[in-house]
Amino acid sequence: MKIVDAEKIPVTERKDRQRQGRFIERRLLEGEEGSIDNFQFTLVNTGGDFFSPRHRHNFDQFRFQIEGEAGFDRDGVMTPGTVGYFPEGTRYGPQSNKGDLTTLVLQFAGASGNGYTSEAQISQAVRELKHFGEFREGVYYPNPGTGRKQQDGYEACWEHVNKRKLVYPPERFHHPVFMNSNAFAWSPSDGQSGATEKVLGTFDEFGTGIRFVKLAAGAVYKAKGRRLYYALAGSGTASAGTGGSGPASGSWKNGDTIYTFVDEAHEICAGEPAEFYVILLPQFRAAALAKAA
Repeated sequence: MKIVDAEKIPVTERKDRQRQGRFIERRLLEGEEGSIDNFQFTLVNTGGDFFSPRHRHNFDQFRFQIEGEAGFDRDGVMTPGTVGYFPEGTRYGPQSNKGDLTTLVLQFAGASGNGYTSEAQISQAVRELKHFGEFREGVYYPNPGTGRKQQDGYEACWEHVNKRKLVYPPERFHHPVFMNSNAFAWSPSDGQSGATEKVLGTFDEFGTGIRFVKLAAGAVYKAKGRRLYYALAGSGTASAGTGGSGPASGSWKNGDTIYTFVDEAHEICAGEPAEFYVILLPQFRAAALAKAA
C-alpha cells in the first residue's frame, strides 16, 4: 500500500508536450517504467487554449471531470461528475476546452499487454524530435527532406522511443464511454456496515473498473486487489494485510491518494464522513499466476 499526501506533490507546468495549450499538473502517482502495469495518475488543469486532434492510443485512459467542460466533438462533452473511459485502439476527439478544466487523469496499460510508455520517455522524445521537425496542434510535422510523413504527435513519440512502428490493438469499443456519475444510485456495500457504493462498470477480463465509495463516520471498507482511491471528502486511516509492499498503514485526508497492490487485502477507515473515486486497475500479475497454476 502507498498513501500519497497530495500537499507534498508539487504543481508543475509540463513543457515538453506533443499537444497544444497550457497543461499544469500535480502528478500524484506513477508506476514502474517498463513494467506491464505501468501507469500515471495526475490531477490536471488545462486552459481554453488546449487542443488535441482526433487520435487513439495503445493504452487505456480514465478521466474524471471535476471542473469545467471538455468537448470531444462527435463523442460528446464531459461536464463535472462525468467519468470518461478512453479504451486502447479507440479513436476520440478532437478535444477542445470551454475555458479552464480540472480533471483527474489515469493513463495505464490496457488488456492488449502493450504496456504504458512513461511521460518522461515521451517528453524526451519530444525534445529530440524537435531537432527534425515541429509539433503543431497535436501533430508532428517532419522537416522537408527527412522522408517522413506527418503523424499524430503521440504516435511519433512512441515510435521514437520504441524504435518500431506503433501497431494499435483492435477496437473493443467503437467510441469512448462517458458516464454521468451523478445519475447512479448509491447501494449498500455487501456486508460492510456504513459503506455504500456506486458501481459504474467493469470493462475487461482483468477487472478494470470504476466505482465510488461513501463511508459514514467510523465505518470500515474492506477490499482486495490493485486499486487507486482518490479521496473526494473526509479523512481517516488505511491499512494493508498480506500480499503487498510498502507502508502497512497510514492516515489520509481529502485530496490524497491510496494505492493498493495486487492480491493485497486492505481496509480504509473513515474518521468522518468520506467519499472516494475508485479505480480498479487491471490485475495482470494475478491473472498470469492463475494461468500458470
